Amino acid sequence: MSDTGAEKYTVRYIHAQEWPAVKELRLASLQDPMAHVAFLETYAQANSRPDSFWQERAEGGAEGALGVRQIIAERADGTWVGSVTVLIEEAGSTDWAGMTVERLQGHVVGVYVRPEERGRGLTERLFEAAVEWAWSRDVERVRLIVHEENPRAQAFYRKVGFVPSGRTVPVAGHGGQSELEFVLDRPLDR
Repeated sequence: MSDTGAEKYTVRYIHAQEWPAVKELRLASLQDPMAHVAFLETYAQANSRPDSFWQERAEGGAEGALGVRQIIAERADGTWVGSVTVLIEEAGSTDWAGMTVERLQGHVVGVYVRPEERGRGLTERLFEAAVEWAWSRDVERVRLIVHEENPRAQAFYRKVGFVPSGRTVPVAGHGGQSELEFVLDRPLDR
């Protein structure tokens, strides 16, 4: 297997004071051609948010936070080139789509790698770190929701072990479109 160069990047948890980089990378992700099927907000919505929103978001997902963790891939020059966030969902709670959460689980959201950095193994490294953090929180499984019209993302999620659960979520305001739940169950040896 050829060297992908992924080892030239640092994959780590964010720190609360790094909110400007959190904002910049999120705004970049919302300009991606697939953003309309990958994310639940638009560039205009995110760009209109005050700095206090980004400060709270970074603090809530930073190293040491218990219920959310944002993980980034960083080049040696300090540029953030990718990100993934994991939310811990408690059994019996209600998720963002209004469905009851049946068991303690991690929920992967906000997956993004800059186009010029794709194909180097960064997304795999981000997912590995995200899933490991979720297992450290004693979740029973990790899930994610992917738009039915995002086959590239679906193929990647299958490649890293996630499988469709059969559960679908209607996309609000997009008549008849659905998102699909993919899951990764906790290995028995964990």
